[in-house]
Amino acid sequence: MTTTSSDTAPDRRSARLQAMHEARRAHVLAAAREVFMALGLEGTSMREIAQRAGYTPGAIYGYFPGKEDIYGALLGESLERLNAGVAAALADGQSPVDRLRAGARAFFDFYRDNPRDLDLGFYLFQGMKPRGLTPALDDALNARLRDALQPVRDALREIGMPAGAALAETTALLAHVAGLLLLSHTGRIRMFGQDPEALFDAYLDALAARAAAAGPGPAE
Repeated sequence: MTTTSSDTAPDRRSARLQAMHEARRAHVLAAAREVFMALGLEGTSMREIAQRAGYTPGAIYGYFPGKEDIYGALLGESLERLNAGVAAALADGQSPVDRLRAGARAFFDFYRDNPRDLDLGFYLFQGMKPRGLTPALDDALNARLRDALQPVRDALREIGMPAGAALAETTALLAHVAGLLLLSHTGRIRMFGQDPEALFDAYLDALAARAAAAGPGPAE
């Protein structure tokens, strides 16, 4: 059956409008990231974001109702890229120890290679606290961060670590990654003459050894 131009013109127009909307939304987010980096969440205004994006304040309200929603969108996009990176590092046929190392290393590498995402993820743009984000939004973002760490937790359980210990070790891994990269990104690690890559590899060796020594966990 032949499709006439009148049949497809509305679809093409809709697709163009959607593409334009997404491009403008991405432009607003890019501008907002720069403003948050400079001023933090509390010091940022919708007017400042609009000015950086080259729009009027009223124009960006069509994309986001407030600066907190913009911050949440930026963090959500960052966490999706993190989860994609972790998923890409995992492969069928890997042993639990290999999955532990691959998942943990992908998590570390993402924030090593994207230091501004570390700032964003730990609210360092606004002084360590998620002020202004709604509890529902904060919970949703935290859930995606936990998702990125879930392969590590699952691998620890498969190796034989009890559930409670696996959760504690996964939490400690997050703290270790954040602390080590904070030292690295700020240059403070140089005062100890240490290499963050070597330190993280040693940490993973010790974590795998602790998991193996923990013995089989209780039946779930």
